Amino acid sequence: MLIANERRDRLALVAPIVASLGHEVIAREIEVNDVGAVTATERPDVALVGLGESSDHALTLIEKIVQESACPVIVLIHEPDPDFVKEASKRGIFAYITDADALDWQSSIDIVLRRFAEYHDLEGAFGRRALTERAKGILMERHLVDEATAFKMLRDQSRSANRKLVDIASAVVDGHPLLPKGASSEP
Repeated sequence: MLIANERRDRLALVAPIVASLGHEVIAREIEVNDVGAVTATERPDVALVGLGESSDHALTLIEKIVQESACPVIVLIHEPDPDFVKEASKRGIFAYITDADALDWQSSIDIVLRRFAEYHDLEGAFGRRALTERAKGILMERHLVDEATAFKMLRDQSRSANRKLVDIASAVVDGHPLLPKGASSEP
């Protein structure tokens, strides 16, 4: 877990709590310029960003972590602050917790990790769908067939090759420059 806060004293307080929950603290960062690089190289499962003296500093930390990493960000605040939470949510946080609820941190972390996994699964599903649509478009153009026939071609090839449909679609998209152009309308 990455812990980021502009206040060193807060980092020192939070790290033992996180460790007591069974998490390894892989980095503690204060500077905005450092947090992005550390996040990219260390690849934490979760980033916990504390609100220190400046909400702008915390918001910038959140932005850097979200830009550099594929991990969820949880904001740690002393007490509920709807305006800050609203701004942080625009920058990509998955949740917030208050330091008064230290016993509930693990439940929040578990929920965030589950939701983040679901988010990635959904993102993957959209990517697979887009890839299949591109492959169908290529087949439609190259073989002068309709959408249903193009999908049937993908499905039939998937079954006969005993490969996932998305793998066949990927092969079509990757290899389409090698495929012949569709038949011309000239006799």
